[in-house]
Amino acid sequence: MTGFLAARSLADAGPLQFPRRIERLLWHLQFTDVVNIDGSGDEGGDILARRQGQLWVIQCKWKLRDAVGSDAVDEVARARDSYHAHRAVVVTNTRFSPDARRRTADLARLGPQILLWSGADLNASFEKVPDRFGVITPRPYQAEAIQALERDLEASARALLVLATGLGKTVVGGEVIGAHLRRRPADRVLVVAHAKDLVQQLERALWRHLPKTVPTRLFTGDTRPDDLSGLTCATLGSALNAARFGFRPDLVMVDEAHHLGADGQYDELLRLLGDARQFGVTATPWRGDSHDITEHFGPASFRLGIEEGMRRGYLAQVDYRLFVDNINWDVVRAASEHSYGLAELNAQLFLPQRDEAVRDELASVWATTTKPRAIVFCRTIEHAERLADLLRRAPLWPGAMAIHAGLAKRERQNRLLAFRSGEVPILTSVDILNEGVDVPDVNILCFARVTHSRRIFVQQLGRGLRLREGKDRVTVLDFVSDLRRIAAALNLRRSLEGDGAMETLPRISRSKIDFNDQRVAGLMDEWIKDAASLETAYDEYRLQFPPTPTTWE
Repeated sequence: MTGFLAARSLADAGPLQFPRRIERLLWHLQFTDVVNIDGSGDEGGDILARRQGQLWVIQCKWKLRDAVGSDAVDEVARARDSYHAHRAVVVTNTRFSPDARRRTADLARLGPQILLWSGADLNASFEKVPDRFGVITPRPYQAEAIQALERDLEASARALLVLATGLGKTVVGGEVIGAHLRRRPADRVLVVAHAKDLVQQLERALWRHLPKTVPTRLFTGDTRPDDLSGLTCATLGSALNAARFGFRPDLVMVDEAHHLGADGQYDELLRLLGDARQFGVTATPWRGDSHDITEHFGPASFRLGIEEGMRRGYLAQVDYRLFVDNINWDVVRAASEHSYGLAELNAQLFLPQRDEAVRDELASVWATTTKPRAIVFCRTIEHAERLADLLRRAPLWPGAMAIHAGLAKRERQNRLLAFRSGEVPILTSVDILNEGVDVPDVNILCFARVTHSRRIFVQQLGRGLRLREGKDRVTVLDFVSDLRRIAAALNLRRSLEGDGAMETLPRISRSKIDFNDQRVAGLMDEWIKDAASLETAYDEYRLQFPPTPTTWE
């Protein structure tokens, strides 16, 4: 047998990757909501999943040779009680001891029988499941993107996809990889990303694009597999180490390709793998330096941005409101007499917003939103925790929580799962939700932070743009204090309103992007209309302002 449950593949998996093999099998067995909960505090369970309305908890026991004993049965029994699951399973790549089987018989007299899946059972299940799970029907633009990438890979062995968050860049990349492996099933594929969490998510997302005969694995600082056949999802450092020791995949996909720099590890990796076909995918091709990623991958093979995605009805429409009523009008009056750089102007022009104002505006929008779910982007970890505490004290959000890199991975995962399930209605966040995290139920975003990065701004905006059943709009509350952010919003508004040649679907109403203070709207339009590049400008960038009417005081 070949595939992700083959004996060699399971032996290579080890205790860390074995649960992921079982996750993939569960999807093939038509389970839904499959979630890996492995880690400290997992209460004896490794995987939670649903099937036909019932919650299952699975304990995974990888063994090199030995049989699994009765202690694993007791562990999963505790997990079943802890998670209030309907069914419980212990699964292993080897076999179960007589004690384990006797223990399941004893416990069956007290409740539902605990199932035992051995390595032989896995083999039998694998033979019966369909070759792929789920049906993938690419949207028209996705099919066009797939064709464009395949054409450029065939012509020059390089390609680049620029696709806004929410439009399915992983779907496109997965279909390109799947098609390549159908033509060349013996080829090896490398998918590389800069962060371990992102690599883990990519492996899961790519399963449905691959036949069951193609094994997948993680290659990170925690896991170092010997077998790199099929598809390997690796962090940059691990991929580079493998390449230095001779790993030569046939196809390479670089996720979040905007991290590619002129020098450094990505440059060395792609140079070592120069004979492979290589393509990059990104939603935000802009960088903080002057490096152009098209120097490596070539011009974008296909590009579809936020504005066009909205007009076509593939992204949620935006009700965007910028709160800038704390402007220092003395600075406005003096602006035309001084040559302020952006850093100086921002420091003098805007007065600090209070968190109470964020809370009050959130409450107003919350009351008029169907099934509200919100993310608030904060400046620092301290700010996120402080704002979450402030929100918890309001009757609307007793379960508000912060999520940030200062939390243990297990705790971050728990909070994100609670948010997805609806148990936690609102999250305050510091950057942790920028890339690679799918939260499609979000219909309220709040920017309570300043970012000078166009890329981060677009990534965070993209958290609310993904459609779901019953959601076609996202409300954005932006408490700005940076002219670059205002320029970004005004440019977005002009793009959405200004292209008469682009068809807008009749059922889609237009996005609304406006200021809470119309005096400020007129002032900013006048200041920024001729500064198309302002949103990516550096602190030293200087604006010349027209005289400001005294009636705007």
